[in-house]
Order: sequence, then structure tokens, then C-alpha cells
Amino acid sequence: MQASHARIAVSRAQLGLPELSLGVIPGSGGTQRLPRLVGLPKAVEMMLSSRPIMSEEGKEVGLVDAIVPLEELLKVSKQWALDIAARRKPWIRSLHAMDKLGSLSEAHDIIKMARQQAKQTAKNMPQHLACLDVIEEGIIHGGYIGVLKEAKVFKELVASVTSKALVHNFFAQRATAKVPNVTDTGLKPRIAKKVAVIGGGLMGSGIATALILSNIYVVLKEINSEYLLKGIKTVEANIRDLLSRKRLAQDNADKALSMLKGVIDYSEFKDVDLVIEAVIEDVPLKQKIFSEIEKACPPHCILASNTSTIDLNIVGEKTRSQDRIVGAHFFSPAHVMPLLEIVRTEKTSPQAILDLMAVGKTIKKVPVVVGNCTGFAVNRTFFPYSQGAHILVNLGVDVFRIDRLITEFGLPLGPFQLQDLAGYGVAVATTKEFASYFPDRTFHSPLVELLMKNGRNGKNNGKGYYIYKKGSKPKPDPLVLPIVEESRMLTNIMPSGKSIIVTDQEIVEMILFPVVNEACRVLDEGIVIRASDLDVASVLGMSFPSYRGGIIFWADSIGADHVYQSLKKWSQVYGNFYKPSSFLEERALRGIPLSAPASSPSASRSRL
Repeated sequence: MQASHARIAVSRAQLGLPELSLGVIPGSGGTQRLPRLVGLPKAVEMMLSSRPIMSEEGKEVGLVDAIVPLEELLKVSKQWALDIAARRKPWIRSLHAMDKLGSLSEAHDIIKMARQQAKQTAKNMPQHLACLDVIEEGIIHGGYIGVLKEAKVFKELVASVTSKALVHNFFAQRATAKVPNVTDTGLKPRIAKKVAVIGGGLMGSGIATALILSNIYVVLKEINSEYLLKGIKTVEANIRDLLSRKRLAQDNADKALSMLKGVIDYSEFKDVDLVIEAVIEDVPLKQKIFSEIEKACPPHCILASNTSTIDLNIVGEKTRSQDRIVGAHFFSPAHVMPLLEIVRTEKTSPQAILDLMAVGKTIKKVPVVVGNCTGFAVNRTFFPYSQGAHILVNLGVDVFRIDRLITEFGLPLGPFQLQDLAGYGVAVATTKEFASYFPDRTFHSPLVELLMKNGRNGKNNGKGYYIYKKGSKPKPDPLVLPIVEESRMLTNIMPSGKSIIVTDQEIVEMILFPVVNEACRVLDEGIVIRASDLDVASVLGMSFPSYRGGIIFWADSIGADHVYQSLKKWSQVYGNFYKPSSFLEERALRGIPLSAPASSPSASRSRL
């Protein structure tokens, strides 16, 4: 497109260079021509962000020459080409244009600043700095030399692990739309025009926000007026936040809020198409709600739960409409995080799944359909994440060293800062739930209870492993170290009472290899349709670095045998938590990638 002598577009056409999101740089002279068409600052912004711009903005900055109605696009484009050939319009060769590049010193400053920013925001991703190097080469030595370097660097990057991981993730996301016996049955999704959300807490208000932003009418129910007002105010705060960050226009914000209605009874449920229960993780409460909504809602209404850990068969135990019960597990904050984990039981109808997938796409989520079990696919896979971190701490490893190494690996937060943000109540509840189902591989750390006993509750009260003050970054709190020491004394697992000596790499592996191990069990039990679904879920739900491809892709990239041998060694020293699963052992010993499809499905694959 940029190599053309002119560019004609329709209104609101998207234009951009997204190559960096796939681990490579723009080719065909894109790194050289875009700066010469739109100016260096805008070109750098477009390439490094991979975000497209609309044709209207493209015309303002010089990327588009004219915007025409769709029905006139071909006619105008032909005439424009004829006018250029006849010299009635300028014959512009973008590779040789210089007027928008500015001086060498200005270009140097722009690229220097972009490099500093890339080092902070795109760690472990070589394509950003490589792109800036190529742009700079062309500015200093000319567009033709820049194109030659572009081709050389592109060839190197396309073979990199980073590019392969990002390309894998790109196609894996698209594969989630194919669900056997659901999307291939000829069924058509029914449109959800009105959705009820039960519970106006953090999750419920976030779900309601996501729905109204996509023009879906929402009924938000709470148990009393006080809680309802809090829920509505949280939704309003979510909308204001989007407004302040210029992610939403005022008229769209007003329209979204007009789609919300608060209630304290079921009178508005008689014509809803979908109900999403989003109350606390309390089994009797959820069972009571499901019994009530089955009576209050029309026969076609989907009955969904946002539970993050509880088996759906238990949630819907007291209802007759088993075919309409499904999990709609959002991730916090629900209006921001892109994953929707759709959980089906053995009795959930294909129509209910298809309808919920359609809702997910409407609200700009990536729906991943999984089977039913404690924790489902994502939370079950990542349950060992915090467990492994607590084992290491009680073996004498520094809390803040663990968090630092995990963020350097690429996750946005370490396991302890994540606990601070999620709240200790969540950590206690989920540990209890998993311990009852997987007692053989649950580590009982007293650390969280000790923190709560000492008046710490994470970000909620400004004191956890870190100190939280408004307007400043969280700071490690040295006063937490005596509490950590007390936990170590109680667990008494340090060999001969001394801290273990481990390398940085071993710390990362001792936390993430047990996650890979649990992912293998999830694959073996048929909780996910394909291994790549777990990759997508780990990236979009748990913020596993996309440039590592996802939890299974990453494990395959370093080798199943290395994961297996490491876990086997640690299990002999530190116990059952690290014991390799039979699936991992078989794949490692036979040299089969973890992502390879199973040759013969296990009996439990009926979950999907």
C-alpha cells in the first residue's frame, strides 16, 4: 500500500502495520515508507503499537490521499491512477520523500526516546528495538539501504522463538471458535438482548459494564438497596475511568449507562435471555439462587454461573434445567480482561454453549469452551503457581526475589503481589477448595493467615507483602519478613533448618513447572478441546507472556523431558507436590510434544 503512488480509502477503513504483534517487522519497505508518508513520530507510534488508525486520521497525517464512498472506490481509484500517469496528479515515490522526516538530530531524539520506552514496555521482545534500528538505518543512509537491512532483519526475526510463539498464539485464538459438536451442528446462535447479572460486587459490576458497553440491556440484581447502589456506582466508575483514558466517547458512555437497570427482586427476569450469577463462592447460596432463577426466567433463558472454582454440577444440583446450566467465568476486571471461559457440563446443550459464545464475541471477549471440574481449565492449571511460590518461601527463598524473577520472566505481577491485589480471602477460599479435591498435591502454608492475623490484607488496607499508597508504586515492606520467618518455623521444611540455595532459573522453573504439570493433567482428562486452547487461556486469563506462546507452547519449547526430569528430582527432595503426572512422564519418555493430540482419548474426555 505504501509503495503506491497514491492511496484511496473508504470511510472508517482501518490502516496499519501490525507485524510487530507477530514478532517480526514490516516488510516490503514498510519501515522506510511509512515515516516518509506520515512523519517519524506517527510512524514509530503506529509500528511499535501495532494498532491501526482509521482512514479519516490517515488522511490527516498523509497516509490517505482521498476518502470516497464504497460504491465509488474503484472508479475514483482508476481515475486517480490515470491522472498520475498523465502527470495531472503528482507522481510521488514515497521511498525517496524527505520532507516529513525532519532533521537528523530530531530523528535521533525521537528514536532514542522510542528505544527507552520499548526497553520498558516490550521486554524480551527483540522486534521492537530491531524495528527502530532499521528505521534509523534508512534515515541515516537512505531508503534503499534501509530496505536492504529491513529484509535481512525480517528474515532473522521470522525464525526466532518469539515470532513463532506470537504466530502460534495468533492462530490458536482463532481456533477457539471451532468447538466440535457445537459449531459444526448447523445450529444458529440466538441473540441475547437482555441479560440479568446477580451480584453487584467487583465481578458482577465488571460483567455488567462489559455488557452495556456492547449495547446489551442489563438488569443488575442485589439483595438490598444499599448493595445495589454500590454496584451501580462501581459500574459508573468503570465507565468514568474509560472516559478519562479516552477509551470511550461521552455519547457512548451515556448510552451504555442508559442500558443498565438495578433491581432487588426477580420481577424483571421474566423476559431475560441470559442470567449470570456472580455472587461469592458459597455453594448453598449459589444453589438457592439457581433454584430461584429457574422459576423466575423464561424456558429459553441460559442459567450461567461466574464461579471460578466450584463444580457446576454442584451449583445446579437443585435445578431441573440441567441443559441450560453453563459456566461463564470472567477474569477480573471483567470489563477489561479479554478471556471468557465457558464451562460445559455433560448435560449442557450445544445451543446454550453456542449462545454464550456469541455473547462473548459481542462483548469483545475470546470465548474458550472447557470441561467441568474444580477450577475448570485456567484456575486449576494455575493453582500450583501460588503453591510453588509458598513452598519456596518456606524453604527460605526471599519473597521479593521470587516476585522480581517472575515479572522478569514476563508475567505482569509476581505471585505475592498478585495475592495482595486479589485479596487474602480469595487465596484462603481457593486453597481450601483445591485442597479438598487435590489433597495429594496441596501445600498448606500458614503465611496468608499469619498476615491477616497481623492486620494485613493486601491492597485492600494498604498493607500486605507490599505497602500501597495512592499515587505511588507498591514498595516491598521489610516489616513482613518476621511474619515470613514465623511461617518458616511453623512449616519447618527447610533442610537442616537452613535456606536452600537455588539459582534464578531454578526459582522460575520451580514455580512454573508444576503449572505445566497440572496443565498436563487437564489435557489428559480432556478438560480442553486442544492444547492450544490452554495456551490462549493462559495468555488472556492469567497474563502469561504472549511472546512465550502460552503455557504448553513454552513447555514444548524448552522440552518436556527437561520439565519431567526437573520435577522428578524435586519430588524426591521436596515431596509429592512436584511429582510428575503420568501424561508428562509418558510424553517426555517417548519424546512426544505435550501439544500433540492424544492418540486415544481417555474415558473422561466425555466432559467435552
